[in-house]
Amino acid sequence: MASEKILNQKKEEVSALASKMKEAKLILLTEYRGINVTDDTTLRKDLRNANATYTVIKNNITRRALSEAGIEGLEDKLEGPVAVVMSSEDYLEPSKVIYNFTKENEYYKIKGGVIDGKVMTAEEIITLAKLPSRETLLSMLAGALLGNISKIAVALNEVKKQKEAAGEKVTVSVPAEETASEAVAEEATSETKDAE
Repeated sequence: MASEKILNQKKEEVSALASKMKEAKLILLTEYRGINVTDDTTLRKDLRNANATYTVIKNNITRRALSEAGIEGLEDKLEGPVAVVMSSEDYLEPSKVIYNFTKENEYYKIKGGVIDGKVMTAEEIITLAKLPSRETLLSMLAGALLGNISKIAVALNEVKKQKEAAGEKVTVSVPAEETASEAVAEEATSETKDAE
């Protein structure tokens, strides 16, 4: 039978892991069977760059920590060699790192996980990992908006050219806000001159 000291150490380990799991935005359970040291080192480095941790923990301790954190539905994934990937900052980038690694290494598999407190299957996590990053989506949106603005500018310029060709006088109307601010500026200038 295990000594009381060892049991207390395991309880502390479970409690520490459970508190990390409660704060985590991402918890991934992965099967790492067959991974070599070079690939393991590369994966750990890539995950560190994505603000995630990669730890090999005994399944029994992981099971107890998940239970203590109130996470249910992953018990059947804790069989065989399982590594735990966690991030308290972001769930998309670490998911992408793991997904890309699984594409290059057929023996490495996503078993399931938790994203923002929701238990998800491997398929759901892979679907999410295939999405473009936030920065890519924002740049796509900016590009679409700039494209529309330039089209409007070209169309307005064409209307102006057509009117000028027809001999019509082209006037540019100034919004009321600008006219009001100009009037205030003129009034302030005249008051300054009067004061002198």
